[in-house]
Amino acid sequence: MCDEHCMLSAGCALSRRRFMKSLSASALGMLLYRTVEDAPAAVNLGETIDLAGLRPKPLVNIMSATVRIKPPYWLGWPGTSYNLEGSRQKYDMAFSEAAKGMGVTLEDAPEPLESDEAINAFVKAVEDKKPHAVVVKLQHMGSWHWADRISRAGVPTIIFAPVGTAFTGHVLEISRRPGVRVVSSLEASGVAQAMRMVRAKRQFEESRLLVVAGQNRSETVLERLGTKIRYIPRRSLHEMFERMPVTDEMHEIASERRKSAESIVEPSEEDTVNAARSFVAAKRLLRDERANALTTDCLGMVTARVVPTPPCMAASMFQDAGVTYGCEADVFGAISLMFSSYLFDKPGFMNDPVPETVKNLLIAAHCSCGAKLNGLAGSEEPFILRSHSESDLGVSMQVLWKPGQRVTLVRFQGPNELILDTGTVTGNVDTPPAGGCRTNFEIQMDRVEDARDVLGFHQVVFYGDHRRDVEDFCQMYGIDVVNSPQNSPRG
Repeated sequence: MCDEHCMLSAGCALSRRRFMKSLSASALGMLLYRTVEDAPAAVNLGETIDLAGLRPKPLVNIMSATVRIKPPYWLGWPGTSYNLEGSRQKYDMAFSEAAKGMGVTLEDAPEPLESDEAINAFVKAVEDKKPHAVVVKLQHMGSWHWADRISRAGVPTIIFAPVGTAFTGHVLEISRRPGVRVVSSLEASGVAQAMRMVRAKRQFEESRLLVVAGQNRSETVLERLGTKIRYIPRRSLHEMFERMPVTDEMHEIASERRKSAESIVEPSEEDTVNAARSFVAAKRLLRDERANALTTDCLGMVTARVVPTPPCMAASMFQDAGVTYGCEADVFGAISLMFSSYLFDKPGFMNDPVPETVKNLLIAAHCSCGAKLNGLAGSEEPFILRSHSESDLGVSMQVLWKPGQRVTLVRFQGPNELILDTGTVTGNVDTPPAGGCRTNFEIQMDRVEDARDVLGFHQVVFYGDHRRDVEDFCQMYGIDVVNSPQNSPRG
């Protein structure tokens, strides 16, 4: 009987193939499932699965109301000359379009709330319907006490105070209150991002993260975020890979990746087909397990030599489709990847942090990086096809990060705490002359005197300075934020 360590030998591989062929399709499929109910209705390994369709699209209901002193009024901001109705129509249209674009249902009160009675009726409706959030649109500086009343109705509250409806004193306390996001601005995009926060929380709640590691099956629910975590045996993925026939889809993927690359260094054409096969196998496993994201014991599989290719290219392609594929069965690394994807519609890069002590920079390095760093709907950054550096097997996309680009770094330390830092990309690092992983770039950190002091491991880096947006999400949902120390604790 051949074991995992000899599966790559010709004799063992042939023996295993003969064994697989001796089973019926349904019996073979049942190897991966605990019960008949868990198994897919039919086994058709050649079907094409829409990866983006595995990204959760939950129902998100937000109630909304305009709150103001009953006009006409004399003096007081925003002022007698202010076009109340024109402004209300403009922002209502902007918020409605933003909600529609992100799949959010926005239920707007038909008339402005201009009295205690109207406010009380709205609060009662919020308490009864329990929407996922409320948007309060202020149109008079004297209506903050009503906004405060609504914010205490027990659901996350977004308060939009366009310039002319708030002084610093109005927002000082309430804008820092858990469960509240105050947008004091003329920019409608601030409310759109706040609604995206609500959507992201719902996506976490409606997600199942598949952890492919170990030998046993179990499932739990992550506190606060509400994500379901399902553990399945490590063999599930490489057995799926072995069963997966080479299809036209795989050849098309391999050809497209080779054509899109700036250059190809180590991988052969066969390597890219195998990498595409790994991608298709992971899609199938995710779909069959009714999951929305996964993280695998990839290094363990490579170490045991149970797969001919590490899943690096597959993981990169997942990230670009808005579906997380995390490395090394790191649950909170995967949760951090889901965070950048759900909250900002951008792929994140889970990395190993390396201090560069001569230039005092942080180097972020790993072998699986999405290329659509500007956003899921955008174009790819340049990439080179390389091998997985530690094993020199398979295909890894060396993605070239843009020098001068602002970036955000996040890492969940658990469901209740998140590390947050920001910085600027200064350049890419090639391997060789450096060792380590293929995507490899330098970051000049903000607010950190010494790069050795950057907190965390497997931090997720993504494009944009989103420090305030991350802080706002954490405040809304009760997550503690910690930052790397500005001054070295080592003295």
